Amino acid sequence: MIKYKSPAEIEKLRAAALVVSRTLGMIAKEIKPGVKPVDLDRKAEEYILSQGAKPGFKGLYGCPSTLLISKNETVVHGLPTDIPLVEGDIVSIDCGSILDGYYGDHAYTFEVGAVDPAVKKLLEVTKESLYLGIAAFKAGNRLGDIGHAIQHHAEKHGYGVVRELVGHGIGTKLHEDPQVPNYGKQGKGKLLKNGMTLAIEPMITMGTFRVKQLSDGWTINTVDGKMAAHFEHDVAMVDGKPEILSTFDYVYEALGINPENDKISI
Repeated sequence: MIKYKSPAEIEKLRAAALVVSRTLGMIAKEIKPGVKPVDLDRKAEEYILSQGAKPGFKGLYGCPSTLLISKNETVVHGLPTDIPLVEGDIVSIDCGSILDGYYGDHAYTFEVGAVDPAVKKLLEVTKESLYLGIAAFKAGNRLGDIGHAIQHHAEKHGYGVVRELVGHGIGTKLHEDPQVPNYGKQGKGKLLKNGMTLAIEPMITMGTFRVKQLSDGWTINTVDGKMAAHFEHDVAMVDGKPEILSTFDYVYEALGINPENDKISI
């Protein structure tokens, strides 16, 4: 059942999302060759606690970490290891928080040093797909319109759109109804309404959309070993339009990116 949020609840979700946004900004300054993912995880947990929040993932469903750190062919749910990042890697940092009983959940895929131009293009298109999906989250549209917008943009560039993993509603639980696939048909699915709060998160690959879970029970890799990217925002519908509750601005500040040049207007 979809839980529609009041304006006060949306503000609580925004506060929780911004805990994650600030944490990703802090982590952005640490991403470089030689850094160990386990150290990033430790720093993220300390930083979340310093903001008066709690890690949203650790302990949930048995998750052992604060961050899910997914490198190269790992699509999502990678566990932090002590294997250092190397030049040319890409790494998705997925982070969650709990603040005043509400969850924040969003993700950014970072470049580690100099990255192959073809891989940079994957990241660019995946992020564009996220903002196109967000733009479709408006009154009168249906869930399929979000998925269609993401799928159409990714596939026209020749990329795969993961089917087995989807976005979701978010609130006092990390995963609420509805599921938000990154593929779909226009005009199909549940009607989008004011008060809906979604975590929209394209997972896009350079090859097949097929994935496999590793023996750790968490890590999801592409079956062909090709690179994958993942970006995620928390979004509410307010007055018939999408309102992004999280922000990449802290990441952009850390990386020296002009945010006005880095997203599609909604």
